[in-house]
Amino acid sequence: MEKIKTLAFVVIAAAFLLSSCSDSLGDRYVGFAQCLSDKSAVMYGAYWCPHCANQKKLFGAEGFSRVSYVECDARGADAKPEICAQKDIKGYPTWIFADGTRLSGEIPLATLGEKTKCALPAASEQKNPA
Repeated sequence: MEKIKTLAFVVIAAAFLLSSCSDSLGDRYVGFAQCLSDKSAVMYGAYWCPHCANQKKLFGAEGFSRVSYVECDARGADAKPEICAQKDIKGYPTWIFADGTRLSGEIPLATLGEKTKCALPAASEQKNPA
C-alpha cells in the first residue's frame, strides 16, 4: 500500500511539474510572438489542422496568444473564412508577411525570426514547450 501511495505522489508531482514547465517555457516566446504581430506576420490556419497545432505548440499557450492568427474554417472559434478566401489560402498553416510573401507548413521559429527580423530568446532560454 505504501508503494502505491508513493507512486501516486510521484505521478501527481511529475504531472504538475511538466504542466508548470510547459507554461513557463511558453512565456519565453511572448516577446517574439508580439514582435511577429507588430511586423504584420499573420498565421492562417484551421482548428482541426494537426500542423497548425504543432506550430502553435512551438510558441506555448501564452506566446501563441500574441500571434496574429486567422481561423479559416467557418466552424472554428472567431472564424474569418472570407479573409482566408481573399488571401487565397490553400493549405494550413500559411504565414503571410508584411511584404506579401508567404510560407506554408510548419515553419521553425528561427525561420520566422529571420523573415521578420524578430529576435528569438537567447539560446539558453529556448526549450521545446511541448
